[in-house]
Amino acid sequence: MLAAAFPDLSRARLQRLIAGGGVLVDGGPARKSMRVERGATVAVTLPELPAAVAVPDGPSPPVLYEDADLLAIDKPAGLLAHEAPGEPDAPSVASWFAARHPDAAAAFGVERPGIVHRLDKWTSGALLLAKRPAAHAALSHAFQARAVRKEYVALCDGAPRRERALIDADIGRSRADRRRMAVTGAGREARTEYETLAAANGRSLLLVRPLTGRTHQVRVHLAAIGAPVSGDERYGNGPGPRHFLHAWRLAVPHPGGGVLTVAAPLPPDMLKAIADAGFAAEAAPFAVAAESVRAEAAP
Repeated sequence: MLAAAFPDLSRARLQRLIAGGGVLVDGGPARKSMRVERGATVAVTLPELPAAVAVPDGPSPPVLYEDADLLAIDKPAGLLAHEAPGEPDAPSVASWFAARHPDAAAAFGVERPGIVHRLDKWTSGALLLAKRPAAHAALSHAFQARAVRKEYVALCDGAPRRERALIDADIGRSRADRRRMAVTGAGREARTEYETLAAANGRSLLLVRPLTGRTHQVRVHLAAIGAPVSGDERYGNGPGPRHFLHAWRLAVPHPGGGVLTVAAPLPPDMLKAIADAGFAAEAAPFAVAAESVRAEAAP
């Protein structure tokens, strides 16, 4: 009933409001799954969002595409997708979204407003946010149904033995270190395609297509085949200023119909690292900003 009466609020947001006493029925607190009689008075109180944190050291994340349903940004390395344990006050995409679209963010709550999927803090590139709960539900379903085509560019230490292949290796939490993920027979299905764009002097440049969405999947899989992402302190040979993994392109079914394709050009720090490795020419096609396209073709 509440979902129908308040279509601009997500179901998760409504459930949190009920649990927190923010929904009253005839003056009394609502309960989950309670029956509401016809003619009852229902009052919903929305708490104010906390002050948003500004993105430090430069402009806001570049917007690659925006319409009434969603927006796509080019997330810089070092910016969290949302608040993380141990970094409660760190700037994040979620706080930037709350500052830029406070009314839309209020429909989702304060934890992860608009966030559909995430990128690791030090991974740069294309990231989608929903501006309406219905769009969020549609986009989330597309990711869960594996209807989204994701392409990453990775600068690696070492080179795969095969020029292109499918890595089919389950991923789960490492028993030795709970902060790490690992290839394990007790994990969840994880599949990653890659092709080698260039390889020389113990380095390689790869185009990577994760077919599933496990935590740290690309980083774990590439480390497992002897080509860890350069600068990756957790799974590779770091330390480095950051791990050089970039979400270059996304093609996703648009909630309003058709398929939206967005691409985020390689950032300057990664272009320099790639050039230093001798792969500037191979990286050139990924360094140019591409226009976002919404078309009727399948991804």
